[in-house]
Amino acid sequence: MSTEKTWTATSTKQLYRHKSGTYYARLVVEGKPTWRSLKTQTLSVAKPELARLLEDNAYRDELSRDTEVTEKMTGEEALTLRESQLLNDPATKKSTKRYWKEIVASIKKTWPAFLTLEMRRVTVEQCESWAGKASKLMSPTRFNGCLLVLKSLFKIAIKHGVRRTNPALAVKRAKTRRKDLSHKLPSQTRFREWVEALRQRRGSKAQHKADMVELLAYTGMRLGESKWVQWKHCDFERGEILVLGAPDDGTKNGLFRRVPMIPAARKLLERLKAEHSPAPTDYVVRAKSANKSMKKAAEVIEMDVLTHHDLRHLFATMCIESGVDIPTVSRWLGHQDGGVLAMKVYGHLRNEHSIAAASRVSFSA
Repeated sequence: MSTEKTWTATSTKQLYRHKSGTYYARLVVEGKPTWRSLKTQTLSVAKPELARLLEDNAYRDELSRDTEVTEKMTGEEALTLRESQLLNDPATKKSTKRYWKEIVASIKKTWPAFLTLEMRRVTVEQCESWAGKASKLMSPTRFNGCLLVLKSLFKIAIKHGVRRTNPALAVKRAKTRRKDLSHKLPSQTRFREWVEALRQRRGSKAQHKADMVELLAYTGMRLGESKWVQWKHCDFERGEILVLGAPDDGTKNGLFRRVPMIPAARKLLERLKAEHSPAPTDYVVRAKSANKSMKKAAEVIEMDVLTHHDLRHLFATMCIESGVDIPTVSRWLGHQDGGVLAMKVYGHLRNEHSIAAASRVSFSA
C-alpha cells in the first residue's frame, strides 16, 4: 500500500497541494467541506487565486441568507435580492458580476440615503435629484449603468407588490458623445515614432510593453483578450489568430473568433517567435499593461495620449482606410450586431472613402 500523502498542507491557511502537484482550496460551502481546484501547480499563482475564491465564496454565502420581503422593503434589501439573482444565474459572467459591484458602489457613493429608504416611498423627485448630482460626478456611461440598476430595483419592488410604479423611469439617460477619432489617432509615421519611444524607455519590460502595444494595434484585440493568446493559437499557415478570451469568462460576448494576421502582425509574431523560441502553451503577451509607459512615450514625442482601447480603434481605422468593408472589420473586432456599432463609430471613414471612390467613376468612353 502506498504511503504517499494525497494532500499536503501549505503555509497558507486553506491552501493544499494535491499529490499530482495541483493546488486546491479547502472551503466550506453551505456547511459542507469541499475541495476546489485552483488549476495551477505554481504557488505564486495559487495564492491570489485562493484569495479571490475565498472572497467570492464569502460574498455568495452572505447573499444566500433568506431575505424577508415586506411592504417596508428598503433600497439595501432590493439590492441584496438583485445581487442574489445575478450570482445564482449561471449565464452571468464573472466580469458582469464585477461590473455590478462597481455600479452598486457608485450608487451608494452618490445616494447613500437610498439604502435606508423604503422603496414604496421613493418619489420621482428624489430620483431626479439623485440624477442631477450623480450625472456631474461620473461619466455618462457609468451614470447610465447606475440608472439601469435603479430601474431594475424598482421592478423588483413592483414584482413583490411593494409599489405599483417605477419612479426611475422619469429619469432620462445621459447623452454619450462619440469620440472624435480623426484627431486623436496617430498616422502610421507617428505610430512608429511612438512605438520607438516606448522601446527607448528604461526598464526590463519596456520591450514587452512595446510588443504588446503593437499586437493590440495590429489585431484589434481587447487588452483582456490578448493576455490569454498562446502561441498554439497563432496559425501561421492559415494566417489567423484564435481569440478565446479568459478561461472562465471567454471574450466579452462569450464567443471565440479568428483575427487575420495582417502583414504587420505576422512580422511581429515571427520576430517574437524567433527571439524567444516559445512553447505552444506560452503566452504571446508578456506584459500586463502599458498605460504609464504609453503616456510617457506620447509626452516625449508630443502626441495625444492613447489608451489600450484606442489601439482597437486604430486597428479598425487602418483596416477601413485600407479598403476593408465595415461588416468585415466588425467581425474581426468580435461584434455580433452585423456592423451596426462599427458603422456608428467608423461611419465617417466610409463616407470619406465613398467620396474619394466617386471621383473615379466615369461615364466617358
